[in-house]
Amino acid sequence: MKLGIVGLPNVGKSTLFNSLTKAGAESANYPFCTINPNVGVVAVPDERLDVLTDMYKSESKVPAVIEFVDIAGLVKGASKGEGLGNQFLSHIREVDAIVHVVRCFEDTNIVHVDGSVDPARDIETINLELIFADLEVIEKRMAKGVKGAANNKTLAKEVELLKKLKELLESGQLAKSFKTDDEEEQAMFDSFDLLTAKPVIFAANVKEDDLADDGASNPHVQAVREFAKNDGDGVFVVSAEIEQELSELDDDEKKAFLEDLGVAKSGLEKLIVACYDLLGLMSFLTAGPKETRAWTIRKGTKAPQAAGKIHSDFERGFIRAEVVNYDNLVACGGYNGAKDKGLVRSEGKEYVVQDGDVILFRFNV
Repeated sequence: MKLGIVGLPNVGKSTLFNSLTKAGAESANYPFCTINPNVGVVAVPDERLDVLTDMYKSESKVPAVIEFVDIAGLVKGASKGEGLGNQFLSHIREVDAIVHVVRCFEDTNIVHVDGSVDPARDIETINLELIFADLEVIEKRMAKGVKGAANNKTLAKEVELLKKLKELLESGQLAKSFKTDDEEEQAMFDSFDLLTAKPVIFAANVKEDDLADDGASNPHVQAVREFAKNDGDGVFVVSAEIEQELSELDDDEKKAFLEDLGVAKSGLEKLIVACYDLLGLMSFLTAGPKETRAWTIRKGTKAPQAAGKIHSDFERGFIRAEVVNYDNLVACGGYNGAKDKGLVRSEGKEYVVQDGDVILFRFNV
């Protein structure tokens, strides 16, 4: 899973990126201090892996990972080269979702590029720049397509779709509002990789005091939630400052610190839950003496396709999947105990993998 982090300058974007990834991107109280797209890879916290690693005495433990790309702060006119945002917009065309950091705290010591804290305005500023960037892509593609459209039905259909999208974006709507029942048209739309078609998760960046009630008493957070509701986007409340402190603690200290704050999960954990939920993802597990590992798949994935995540040969030569639910496996003290109680099932090609399934795939090629 790859996530692009965007936001206006000085909203806490790079501070959050640093704390999530410990990648050490520079962070300072002035615009454009992030002048290169920083990339960091983060392990997805999963206590089940620790339990299985001990149970199977595995040599290694491999968690699922998320790749974060931190983009320089965008400002009005970024799509036309203002600030430094334009040169980085291309870096987020490849991501699965966009994490949009929104400032939801007042602090006279930290300059806001527009002079005041107004989440709805800030979101619209970024959205407008993403719309302009998408329009540029569409117009270039249309210019190429028009030339060959007269003698090519597929190209002609693509040009018509591009015209519809251009009209939609010029009206101020995001590409994600486009809907079609035409499979070919949908495939074309997906291939354009438009920024405003991507799922968005808003990170409402607050001060420490607003964490305990999850931002319920913060009017700026409520404004973000209202905005997100319209497009079905995700929202999670985070304090970039607190995440920075957490990133310097070990696991036990982290747990104690969160308890003192009255918070159940760290910002990273909340972000991962929001991402998995928004993108319809889940994890299945494999375990053995050599390796215990988490594999990320989409909900609804059938056993052969899940096997293909491990290796294409597993999918091609799929015979069956031996499946046991993680909770049952732990309750029975291991694989043999679960098997003796009839809790290990043999599943075929139509089996839909469930979150927390511990699977051994049988295949032959």
